[in-house]
Amino acid sequence: MTSEGITRTGNNLDPWYSNYAERAGGLAASEVRALFAVASRPEVVSLAGGMPFVSALPQELIMSSMETVMREKGPTALQYGGGAGIPKLREQILDVMAVEGIRGTVDNVVTTTGSQQALDLVTKLFIDPGDVILAEAPSYVGAIGVFRSYQASVVHVAMDENGLIPEALRQTIAHLRGQGRRIKFLYTIPNFHNPAGVTLSAERRPEILEICRANEILILEDNPYGLLHFDEPAPNALRSLDEEGVIYLGSFSKTLAPGFRVGWALAPHAIREKLILAAEAAVLSPSSFSQMVVSQYLSQSDWRGQIDTFRGVYRERRDAMIDALTEYLPGLSWTNPNGGFYVWVTMPDVLDSKQMLPRAVKELVAYTPGTAFFADGRGRHAMRLSFCYPTPEAIRLGVRRLASVVNGELDLLDTFAGTGSLSVRASDRYDEAPPADLK
Repeated sequence: MTSEGITRTGNNLDPWYSNYAERAGGLAASEVRALFAVASRPEVVSLAGGMPFVSALPQELIMSSMETVMREKGPTALQYGGGAGIPKLREQILDVMAVEGIRGTVDNVVTTTGSQQALDLVTKLFIDPGDVILAEAPSYVGAIGVFRSYQASVVHVAMDENGLIPEALRQTIAHLRGQGRRIKFLYTIPNFHNPAGVTLSAERRPEILEICRANEILILEDNPYGLLHFDEPAPNALRSLDEEGVIYLGSFSKTLAPGFRVGWALAPHAIREKLILAAEAAVLSPSSFSQMVVSQYLSQSDWRGQIDTFRGVYRERRDAMIDALTEYLPGLSWTNPNGGFYVWVTMPDVLDSKQMLPRAVKELVAYTPGTAFFADGRGRHAMRLSFCYPTPEAIRLGVRRLASVVNGELDLLDTFAGTGSLSVRASDRYDEAPPADLK
C-alpha cells in the first residue's frame, strides 16, 4: 500500500511489473546480446558477434573528417537537424545505392540512427498486435526482437542455397490467408544473408516481387552487407526492380563504422512522410554531427576503394573459416557465402547448439545458437559462425576448439545412445600455441 492508498502489485525484483504495457512482454535480451559478456573475454575466440573489423579503416581519414566538420561547420554539427537528415548526405546515399541499381530522389531518403531504427520505425507504422510478418527461416535476430516488441506474429518462410523459395512463399501466404490472418510485410535480407550467408538469386527476385505485388504485401529489404561481396557482386537490389512495393534499408555500419550509427530508409513517398513523423517523435532528429562526419568522409576519401579493402579482409577470413571447417569438422554441413560476415552450420539432429554453448565457452570458443534466429523455437541443431572480426589464425583456433566440443558431445551421446560420432584427431585439440592476438 502506498501513502496515497493505492495498492501496487509487482514482484520481488520489479515492484512496477504489473504497470508495464502489454507490449513490454515482447522485450527480452537476445541470445546474441547475452553472449557479449563472455565472448568479450580476451582468451575466448568469439565466432559469435557480427562486429565489423574497423581497424581496416584508416583512422586518419576519420580524424580528418571530424576536424574538417568542426572547423567549418561546428555550430551546425552540434545543433538539432531536420527529421529526414541533412540533404547532402542523402544525396550521397543515392550515389551509394546506385551501385546496386537503385534510383531515387533525395526527398525519398530518410536518415536514421542506424538501420535498426529504420526497422523499428517501419514496424511501428505498420504493425498492430497479431499482424503477421513474413521472414526467412532463419532470420536476423535483431529484427525478430523488434517484431516481437510490437506484438507481431513472425511466420517463417523456407529458404535454400539460392535464398527465399518462391513456392514456399506462395504456399505460406495462401495458408495464412485461408486462416483469415493479416499479412503486413515480408522482411528479407537478400544479399549475404544474416545469419544464413546465402544470396537470393537473380532469377528468383522478380518472382518474389510478383508474388508480393499480387497479394498486396509490402517488402522490407534490409541490405547492410550488399556491397561486401567477395567474388561476384550480388544481383541488383529488389528496390531497383520495384520502387513502389519495396522499402529499402541501408547502413554505413558495415562499410564504414557502426559507431556513427548512421543508416537510412528509401521508401515510397507517402510512407516516407510517415517515417519522418515517426522519427521526429522518437528522437527529434538523427545526429547532425555523425551525419556530417560521414558526409565529409564520403566527399574526401576513396570510399569505394575502402570497401574493396574491407572485401579483401573479409574474404581472407571467410576462406580461413571454410578451410578450418573442412579440416576439423568435415562431417557437418555449412553455407559458403560470397560476401558478408556469416557462415550457417548445420549439425546432426541429436545435437543442441544452445545446450552445447556453455561447454563451448568453457573451452574458450563462442558462437551463436541457431535458436536465436527463429521466432518459433527451431534451430537447435544449427549455429551461426561469424568470421568478420577474428584474425584468420584465431578463426582456425576457434574452429579447432569448436570441433573438440562437437565431437565431445557426439562421443557422449554415442556412449549412452549409440548415435555415432565424428572423428577429430587428438593432436588437433590444444597442441598449438594460440595466435599472438589472443592473450
